[in-house]
Amino acid sequence: MADRVEEAVTEEQAKDEVKVAPGEEGGPREDRRKWIILATLAFGTFMATLDSSIVNIALPTIRQQLQAGDAVEWVVLSYLLATTSTLLLIGRLSDLIGRRPIYVNGFAVFTFGSLLCGLAWDIWSLVGFRVLQGLGAAMLFAIGPAIVSDTFGPHERGRALGWIGTVVALGTSLGPVLGGLLLSAFGWPAIFFVNVPIGLVAIWRAYVVIPEGQRQVQHGFDIPGAALFVVGIISVLIGLNFAPEPSYGWGSPLVLSLLGIGGVLLAAFLLWELRAKEPLLRLSMFRIWPYAAALLAACLVFTSNAANLFVIPFFLQQVLQYPAGQAGFILLAGPIALSVASPIGGNLSDRFGPRWVASGGLLLTTAGYFLLTGLEPGWSWHDVVWRTALISFGLGLFQSPNSSSALNAAPKTQRGVASSLLSFMRNLGFVVGVAVGAAVWYSSRTSYALTNHVPISNLTAQVAGMRTVYITIAAITLLAALISLARGRIQEEEGTRPRGNTAETALTH
Repeated sequence: MADRVEEAVTEEQAKDEVKVAPGEEGGPREDRRKWIILATLAFGTFMATLDSSIVNIALPTIRQQLQAGDAVEWVVLSYLLATTSTLLLIGRLSDLIGRRPIYVNGFAVFTFGSLLCGLAWDIWSLVGFRVLQGLGAAMLFAIGPAIVSDTFGPHERGRALGWIGTVVALGTSLGPVLGGLLLSAFGWPAIFFVNVPIGLVAIWRAYVVIPEGQRQVQHGFDIPGAALFVVGIISVLIGLNFAPEPSYGWGSPLVLSLLGIGGVLLAAFLLWELRAKEPLLRLSMFRIWPYAAALLAACLVFTSNAANLFVIPFFLQQVLQYPAGQAGFILLAGPIALSVASPIGGNLSDRFGPRWVASGGLLLTTAGYFLLTGLEPGWSWHDVVWRTALISFGLGLFQSPNSSSALNAAPKTQRGVASSLLSFMRNLGFVVGVAVGAAVWYSSRTSYALTNHVPISNLTAQVAGMRTVYITIAAITLLAALISLARGRIQEEEGTRPRGNTAETALTH
């Protein structure tokens, strides 16, 4: 009975969306309201992105002052695990109880977690508070795109998501700079305390500005599925994080156990979701090919990007002998190019459809990676800058059109889950990409060293391994481009929705 009610509701929603042209819902006043909502979302995205990049520069200081030793890696890992493992759950909750409660409370949890992080007395208290902070960040990341999709029509989403992409790039690039200033002037707690006054203002603005959103109060929450997913994905992520480390390795019993247990639990999660009356994740969503293609392309792209970001600092510092600070400035070319390209990609997507813009961007990124396959010890900084800028410009053209395509194709009643899965794929790609980049680099340089009877530390062996990494990620990105191109057209690109056999209706059967 509930399924039939949901079908009727979603058909009426589809009709309503056809009646009103995007951008004409209420004239200039309505347009102004939408952009105020976007500005509030951008603020939350900037805070969460800034925090993920600002902490890295403080890790050596935290390690020394808290006498953390190798446990300092958990400052980053705990945040990543908390964020990635809860994205899907939070997306589903936002579909059930509305967007605003989740988003406002996300700001509150993130702000409170930041305060506690600054007050941490040892490494493990800091790690625990980072988990809380990561949970708040997940509440912001998971449903931000869903709120954009609820607020903007299909022909405006690309532009709106493009500006969000610019904010992400700014947060990523400003994090190390701002972190260095705060660290030198006030010490490491300041990188967390800075979030508190800003967060308090953000909580008020989000409560006032963010719309309540629709609720599905007649539906329940899948607690068994949530438990299987959280424990399973945490096991897999920890295993992937430990695998590239010399002290563990892919053959380590701990790594194999973590990956095996995680794999079994995730398989059990999928089986449970097929039988659950109110599943956490409707697997039938993946039968919507434009949506599934967007997710798969995103995962492959972020995997390649993470492998690149893992390798390129080593090339700059170990091979080209640039100091860490100078290497950081060289790598700013990427975020700057990304911030420029993101709104361009969004606008082009709204005019010509996301398929061609996203796929064209990935071809540019593939070309950039291919050009890095010829890296040499004799290169200078500008040889890296323009290639890195080309890669990031292509990524900027891809990201907002791809997200817009996914959200346009996703059922409206499942937008929270659809939005959270996009963020999940980004985080999953990051962890997998670091593991892939490390595995390919280490194995390739070892093979070169054994074949040519030189030490593994030999500069030529190191560069040979890095070249193999870029060959690998160029191939992965090309595959992502082909998948993006094969996504086909969706009716939302025309600004219409099917009136009868909607994607939402299909999911209720």
